[in-house]
Amino acid sequence: MKSVELSPLTRKLSAFVALSEVELAVLERLHQRRRSFLAGRDMVHQGQSAQAAYILSAGWVCSYKLQADGTRQIVDFQVPGDFLGLRSILLRTSDHSFEPVVDIEAAEVLTSDLLDAFAQTPRLATAILWAASRDEAMVVEHLVGIGRRDADARMAHFLLELGSRLALVGMGSKEGYDCPVTQYHLADTLGLSAVHVNRVLRQLRESGLVTFRDGHVTFHDYGGLVNLAEFDPAYLDQTGPLLK
Repeated sequence: MKSVELSPLTRKLSAFVALSEVELAVLERLHQRRRSFLAGRDMVHQGQSAQAAYILSAGWVCSYKLQADGTRQIVDFQVPGDFLGLRSILLRTSDHSFEPVVDIEAAEVLTSDLLDAFAQTPRLATAILWAASRDEAMVVEHLVGIGRRDADARMAHFLLELGSRLALVGMGSKEGYDCPVTQYHLADTLGLSAVHVNRVLRQLRESGLVTFRDGHVTFHDYGGLVNLAEFDPAYLDQTGPLLK
């Protein structure tokens, strides 16, 4: 049981519910089908049906939609502890693709596994629903960012959000975090060109707020970055009531 107790998903769900031994055992079973995927090769394709969901154990994944002209919009990044394709197995068809940013490890979760887990442990089902609702809230926030925030605030908000998400699973802090995404990934996420991303990151660095270099985000003035982005982490619900 020790491995699942230390897993990123367990750390994340434990912020919402005090997990019992029975619930930990169910989580352990959900982690049984462990798989590895190579960076740059889609693990789920847009329009694919009858696929499994995955629990990301190590590495980063981007979820994206392809346009008719071949360009893509990255919808979000998944970090350890996140579900991939949870909505797709319930709707039977994936409306977007998942691509590992780096080599990853994930647990494959079949629809039957998930439904059995929900039937056995309703509290665990509630916690997973909380995680899914949180993911939806982040997508809404990203839409607001692309539509209404200027480029500096958009970048600042996104870097702060990633930091908060990683802090929940013990992989980030107000000092910074490791981040394997490229400036091209950021461009496809934030609706900017790669040249504009480079310019924005330089401006934030020269303002003494944050540096993103060599796969690491370093916060120099966390409070100043929060003010610039008008970042309110309430939508992430990381300090909500713990269910006993």
